[in-house]
Amino acid sequence: MPKLLVIDDDRSVLRLVEKSFEDSNVSVLTAGTADEGMESIKRDEPDALLLDIMLPEANGLEVATQVKHLDAKLPIIFITALDDSDTAINAMTRGAYDYLLKPLDKQHVQDIVERAFETRRLMQSPVHMQDASTPAEQGDAMVGRSAAVMDVYKQIGRVAPQDVAVLIRGESGTGKELVARAIYHHSARKGECFMAINCAALSDTLLESELFGHEKGAFTGAERRHIGKFEQCNGGTIFLDEIGDMSPSTQSKVLRLLQEQKFERVGGTETIETDVRIISATNRDLEQMIKDNEFRLDLFHRLNTFEIELPPLRERGNDIKLLLEYFLAIFNKKLQKQITGISDEAMKILTSSPWPGNIRELQGVLRKAMLMATGPVLVPEFLPDEVARAEDTVGSSKDAGHRDELDFGAFLDKLSSNQSADRYGDALQWMERHLLTHVLSETNGNQSKAAERLGITRGSLRNKIRSLNISIDNVVTADDE
Repeated sequence: MPKLLVIDDDRSVLRLVEKSFEDSNVSVLTAGTADEGMESIKRDEPDALLLDIMLPEANGLEVATQVKHLDAKLPIIFITALDDSDTAINAMTRGAYDYLLKPLDKQHVQDIVERAFETRRLMQSPVHMQDASTPAEQGDAMVGRSAAVMDVYKQIGRVAPQDVAVLIRGESGTGKELVARAIYHHSARKGECFMAINCAALSDTLLESELFGHEKGAFTGAERRHIGKFEQCNGGTIFLDEIGDMSPSTQSKVLRLLQEQKFERVGGTETIETDVRIISATNRDLEQMIKDNEFRLDLFHRLNTFEIELPPLRERGNDIKLLLEYFLAIFNKKLQKQITGISDEAMKILTSSPWPGNIRELQGVLRKAMLMATGPVLVPEFLPDEVARAEDTVGSSKDAGHRDELDFGAFLDKLSSNQSADRYGDALQWMERHLLTHVLSETNGNQSKAAERLGITRGSLRNKIRSLNISIDNVVTADDE
């Protein structure tokens, strides 16, 4: 249960905060003086702090400095009167998380505190790299011992101590944020702030404001100055997820920050200096985006000082069983279940699934199956319908691909009837498309294995996949148009 400490001499504020969380899984601790609050921090180790900036016997800024010495990662949210907002903003530039204006709005309090709890969790929860099926007592775990995953562990160990930008690449659901946090927790900045921003979840204007802040009146709805994450997280680490979704304007500003560690707030002229380490991630083909003038080449090189590519789940072999065992133990606790194992038939279905959604999809399927289970062992009838459908689709796709390969004569007849002027080139393209489709189906979409069987490089295979309109989703398909 997360703990929230409120330090304020106004009893009505203390009561409002208590009422804001009385129906939630949050423990609210209160203190009327700075001394009481400091004792509570030492004793109770709260996960977020609401601090009145104008306590009768102490200055909130001085109290915040003392708090940072006790717990540097504790998110501090200042409570301030409307005419004292400049003081709160100055406090944020020194490391405060956010501030609330009096009179307090219940929903606003809840929203900011919940975000602060999540930030605290990201900073506090260590990321373990293990192959055991027993969940870690604290924090999260990267589970796996396949060669591809062991290589990721080594790369994290190499780059974490180096204060350089890191680009994490991989399909959706492969665990990119977990890798970013592992780098942070093993870096020299682990005692400082860590913040995660999903670039795809915000509009262009809101993303720029979230990253760089804005001045009052900078755009419609900007009723007061806002301190951005780059300013707020000075000295720490920022994780930019889905960087391929950044607008050209935002890309330019991030590039300048990487080059000079300087920026201006949206609508402002004051140049602000900061010192942040950027870890970014994407599931998009940035090289193709660069060719299409959708992503800046110079920004790509700045972000890509060191690259880590995460393998999709379908390329991780026996790691699927390890992950199933690991999440089974976790969900048994969370769902208050006592599932002791997975039947051979169900395990066969699960390990042969293509998992287009990767680890995130595996978690969802396992959770649904455990909720449906009526006994101690998961059997096929408890698995969600989409798993069985995906299995059937993969099988039928392979059969269809085999039938297509036998229709080369019909394809030649079609070229004759269409009076093709380049039958040699068309025939070679048909052969390449169906050869690649066949081999990719054999390897369940594993491009490394497919390239090896074809006797070509993985980069060459990727280029052929793109030029021949072959898509790798739940199944491997080719577009003949």
